[in-house]
Amino acid sequence: MFWALLQLNEATLATDIWTVLALFYLVWVFSWAKKALGSAKLAILFAVIVVYLTFFLHPEMVWVPVIIFIFAVFGKGVFEKINVFK
Repeated sequence: MFWALLQLNEATLATDIWTVLALFYLVWVFSWAKKALGSAKLAILFAVIVVYLTFFLHPEMVWVPVIIFIFAVFGKGVFEKINVFK
């Protein structure tokens, strides 16, 4: 009985992490698309399509946006310090 509960909790935790990651990615793509496309309606459509394709049709590709996000947040400072873009 305890083992079945433990497996259920592990599955729930993985599902919760997956859901949080998808929502976080949806907001990130939406904010970028709203600036790039200029329309909130188009941006939400674009973001939903991208998140659906990434998380439901090709779940093995989830780590690509995670790596891109980490690079976008933390990589800017590193490249500015070593003057790559100058």
